[in-house]
Amino acid sequence: MEEQIVAKGIPMRARRIHTPSGKTYSIPYGTKSQYILSVDRANLNKELLTAAEKYPNAKLYFGHKLLRCHIESGLLTLQGPDQTPMEVTCDLIVGCDGAFSTVRKPFMRQTCFNYSHVYIPHGYMELTIPPKDGDELDLLLTASGAQRRARTGREPALALLCHDWEPPEFAMEENYLHIWPRNTFMMIALPNLDKSFTCTLFMPFEDFERLTTGDQVLDFFQTYFPDSIPLIGAQELQRDYFLLPPQAMISVKCSSYHVTSRCVLMGDAAHAVVPFYGQGMNAGFEDCLVFDELMDQFHNDLSACLPKFSQLRVPDDHAISDLAMYNYIEMRAHVNSKWFIFRKYVDNFLHRLMPSTVIPLYTMVTFTRIRYHEALQRWKWQNKMIEAGVLGSLLLVINKGLFITGAAAGLGGSYLLIKWASRKSDSCTEKLWSWILRLKETGSVPPETRLA
Repeated sequence: MEEQIVAKGIPMRARRIHTPSGKTYSIPYGTKSQYILSVDRANLNKELLTAAEKYPNAKLYFGHKLLRCHIESGLLTLQGPDQTPMEVTCDLIVGCDGAFSTVRKPFMRQTCFNYSHVYIPHGYMELTIPPKDGDELDLLLTASGAQRRARTGREPALALLCHDWEPPEFAMEENYLHIWPRNTFMMIALPNLDKSFTCTLFMPFEDFERLTTGDQVLDFFQTYFPDSIPLIGAQELQRDYFLLPPQAMISVKCSSYHVTSRCVLMGDAAHAVVPFYGQGMNAGFEDCLVFDELMDQFHNDLSACLPKFSQLRVPDDHAISDLAMYNYIEMRAHVNSKWFIFRKYVDNFLHRLMPSTVIPLYTMVTFTRIRYHEALQRWKWQNKMIEAGVLGSLLLVINKGLFITGAAAGLGGSYLLIKWASRKSDSCTEKLWSWILRLKETGSVPPETRLA
């Protein structure tokens, strides 16, 4: 099944940054062999449903609505297509019914159940970059098809119409996540199998509300995303911007994810996240993976499996929620910073030197099974160590003017600091960082200071 999904995904190996002047540059996601996939969600749903239907003990019911859920007894009240309520008793209820989960509602009455949700002040709107020459293809098929139907009464064969015509192409390089970062807002574009791009404009709601006419929209895009106008089309942009209002984004946190051994929450019902790390669906799939591993470990004993599931997943899902919030700032603002780009190069350089010791945050989250909360903790101490090394480099450059020596000393210092710190506890790391800060501020260190 993995091969089927991957075969219909488009590899994206880097972020492609579009500046206001129209210039572009790339920030790789990882090594040359590492990439993320742009996958059509509707096709993924079809593939999963098709796979589920092949299991003889799985029955799928469509057109049913959950009215009530009694999580202690496993009793569900459903409404079918005929609008008649029915009751079903289950051994285990798995609530995967989204950010506004009905299954989660009775959790709110449980003692010590923690819940919070946050709407971020930014909304999103989707636009489309069509394929190059896509309109010409549509016209050709329409005209030729009409002629063939009139002559033969049969539908036209695509091969007969297109034998002397080149198919449409992507309007931009397809193996990138394209980003137009503008500090307080941004637009992104992801490639699709039909050679189009789905663009998403993320922006504060008040900025959306200021654009009330087609001319204002065009002026706004001319100011901030000028290279996108010929790709989207000026008339299409003025039309599509007003098709739907901007949509809200919600982040949900709760704990724990289970009640007794009869009910458990997974996916957005447990941890809806904003979309900026591209990990929302992956976190839901990881819920399933961890749950399956625990069922094997505890021999299908739900009374042991469910508490352990909550214990493992709550810190990880809270961490990816926080990382998704952070990544929005990185995508719309930090990528414009030369310091950020420089740090990326330093991180990647040190990762090549010490692949098992220094691992960039994005690599840990996206390309490994390192737990989300562990990746977050590791990233924080890596940042401290690397910035300490870079600080040492800059001090030598400023004071001595020896750029090569300073850079070598700084990178060497980073290497030794990280190698040393990776063998020590978090308390030692904090001591080291405090020592560096004091040295920076006062130029001296108390004689009683010890690193070990």
